[in-house]
Amino acid sequence: MISKPDPIDVHVGSRVRLRRTLLGMSQEKLGNALGLTFQQIQKYERGANRIGSSRLYRLGRILDVPVSFFFEEAPDVMATDKKGMSEEADTFESDKLSKRETLELVRAYYKITDPKVRKRMFELVKAVGNSADD
Repeated sequence: MISKPDPIDVHVGSRVRLRRTLLGMSQEKLGNALGLTFQQIQKYERGANRIGSSRLYRLGRILDVPVSFFFEEAPDVMATDKKGMSEEADTFESDKLSKRETLELVRAYYKITDPKVRKRMFELVKAVGNSADD
């Protein structure tokens, strides 16, 4: 029987991927910083392999975030146990925030150096998004 990854491991991995991508860092570069292969980073990011506490601490230092960042918006473990882990894991794999398009958009947004232009772009995207709801 093949078991699905724990929803917490999937969530933590998706947060590693989010931060790495926002920094414009490749899996290979992150792996080198940790003394790992990019394949191991891929497994962490998918939640296929669990990240130990010392490695999570090092990831936080390399990615310049507190360890708590990896657990923000994590699924409620008690709720997960009640409704089944596979349902919760599917939710995180299809999360819009972890899509490449979203990450590239956010990275490009933060490359805009002029704060006034960045604010105008933010307002434009919000306006276009809101008009789609009408």
